[in-house]
Amino acid sequence: MSIIVNKVIEYVERNVNTLIEYSPKLVTAFFILVVGHYAIKIFKKLVNRKALKREFEPTLSKFLIDILIWLLRVLLFVTFISKLGIETASFVAIIGAAGLAIGLSLQGSLSNFAGGILIILFKPFEVGDSIEAQGVSGTVLEIQIFVTKLLTGNNQTIFIPNGSLSNGNIINHSLEGTRRADLSISVSYDADLKKTKEIIMTVLTQNEKILQEPASSVEVSALTETSVKLAIRPWANNEDFSKVCAETLENCKTELGKAGIVIEKKS
Repeated sequence: MSIIVNKVIEYVERNVNTLIEYSPKLVTAFFILVVGHYAIKIFKKLVNRKALKREFEPTLSKFLIDILIWLLRVLLFVTFISKLGIETASFVAIIGAAGLAIGLSLQGSLSNFAGGILIILFKPFEVGDSIEAQGVSGTVLEIQIFVTKLLTGNNQTIFIPNGSLSNGNIINHSLEGTRRADLSISVSYDADLKKTKEIIMTVLTQNEKILQEPASSVEVSALTETSVKLAIRPWANNEDFSKVCAETLENCKTELGKAGIVIEKKS
């Protein structure tokens, strides 16, 4: 019985001595962890404040700050376990291998990330702009790091990957502030073209939403087998564009009908 008691006492003494020897490292490691944690929080607030003062792009600055903070946290953790006496070489190698594996599996996402950075930096469009890209059109609601969010005219939300968006053609209807409508009406060969064009021009000049400068135009654009095709090109502000298109076609139909001018179906 005394042998067992002696072994227990010896075991306790050995572990107590080990704990006493190891306690400075333990205290130092946790001190670094706590101080580093609060230092990173303070650093994040300072950087955010600087970014707001410099008026950096909010989406890009937030993302870059988040990456920087996570890198600092990883560095803090590596420092913490190093102070505990744990070998960090193998740990760093594991992180590197994991990073490589994640990078290979997320090639598409990395492409979208790079596209998002390009869009935010070079600004081919901004939030609120009306654009056409990748076969869809709509108003830009949000430019995220990986996707751009659009709202279509029929109230559908579309997410376009930034990788394909940044590498394709983008039509920005809002960049210039004004926009020309390209409308067409086909009339019978029996119609008096001069009178027809005068009626259409009157319709255009009487619409207050249509700009006087640049000047609108009505021209013959094609001669088909059954009709004469007229190109109608009024100018409008972006916010009036849809209404101008609809009102122009409706008013031309009404006024031409009153004048007895026959509008032919498109051939």
